Amino acid sequence: MELAALVAVSLLIGALVLLVAVALGKQRGGPKEEAEPGEDAAAEKAEGEKHCASKRPKQQQRPRKERPQQHSFSHPLLASSLKGHSGNVTCLDFSSNGKYLASCADDRTVRIWSTKDFADRDHRCLRANVELDHATLVSFSPDSRAFITWLASAETIRVFKMLKKEDGSISFSAAPEDFPQKHKAPVINIGIAETGKFIMTASSDTTILIWDLKGEVLATINTNQMTNSYATISPCGRFVASCGFTPDVKVWEVCFGKTGDFREVVRAFDLKGHSAGVYSFAFSNDSRRMATVSKDGTWKLWDTDVEYKKQQDPYLLRTGQCQVAEPCRIALSPDARVAAISSGCNVALYSTAAGELEEELQGVHSEEIADMRFDINSRFLLTCGDRAIRVFHNAPGYRAAVREMQAMLKNASNEGMRQRLQLQIQEAQAALDSVCTPKD
Repeated sequence: MELAALVAVSLLIGALVLLVAVALGKQRGGPKEEAEPGEDAAAEKAEGEKHCASKRPKQQQRPRKERPQQHSFSHPLLASSLKGHSGNVTCLDFSSNGKYLASCADDRTVRIWSTKDFADRDHRCLRANVELDHATLVSFSPDSRAFITWLASAETIRVFKMLKKEDGSISFSAAPEDFPQKHKAPVINIGIAETGKFIMTASSDTTILIWDLKGEVLATINTNQMTNSYATISPCGRFVASCGFTPDVKVWEVCFGKTGDFREVVRAFDLKGHSAGVYSFAFSNDSRRMATVSKDGTWKLWDTDVEYKKQQDPYLLRTGQCQVAEPCRIALSPDARVAAISSGCNVALYSTAAGELEEELQGVHSEEIADMRFDINSRFLLTCGDRAIRVFHNAPGYRAAVREMQAMLKNASNEGMRQRLQLQIQEAQAALDSVCTPKD
């Protein structure tokens, strides 16, 4: 009996101990479960930090959204700004008929602008998409019905045709095959001869390639200038010229037979006179004048209307002083009256007759100027570097025309000529007055 009571008491005590242990276990586990709201708070905090972190890039990107303001620029000679590209414009080219301007940018498009809209507020353009690549260079064909581009990634030429539809609109069609890859260094310029007989590509090493229109290489030129800084085809379509590390410009003639078959490339003449490497050069519209700009801080105007086969050398007509900094380019107005020199983001315009500085354009683009061209009528100067294309009135050209006609008027031999010159002077002066206040 006593044994049974003892067992009962032992069981009771054991049950009580077990109940106490369970209770203590629950109390210890209780704080762990209560910690979950703290974990939720930490999660909310982390989510909040993540949300704030997602906001930070937006705050950092605000200046990027405001980047289009880089186009803000004003100057009395600024006729307009052509805005349509969403990337930086790298190259410009005018069609031979003067009706169109082609521009290419790193936004994978080539745009064709109507030149008659330059002075208007609104500017119309057509867009050609460059599939899976973007063009860094563009050049019109002589008939203004096609253009070629240099592709940045594919490193080759792609041809685009401009097709006129029945409704009068224009569409673009890329050739089924690109030109083969031949250059081993970055290409700095391309062009099509005005004769339509050949295409030129030049790279930054010492190589210039002459192609036929189907993509076959006709000739390879080694410029032996250590590096090429610029190369182009003359407006007459006969010559190819290059400049680079050496202080001269070399000119070759691309020769064809009477039946149009390619013959050879022969050295024509050199422009010698600079004391340091030549940055850039340009031809007048008739190819009878050339302008050069050099690291030596000078620009020069040359008479290249020579018979080189009779060992006649070009004549130096003018030397002017200028500020130069890379990248540096020179453009010569088609009538050879004005030389424009870009240095960084700035442009200076010089009278080729007097060699004097006529205009300075500071901070034209937010990026360095990539290309600069006069239109074929010498009315406008165009520049590119950022998303905008600047169109400037060529006021120095108008002034030069007035001065030339005034000098001719003094020497006029008959009344009829005097009256014509007086009328032309009035028209040129009126055009000048409409764009700016004439200088003394």
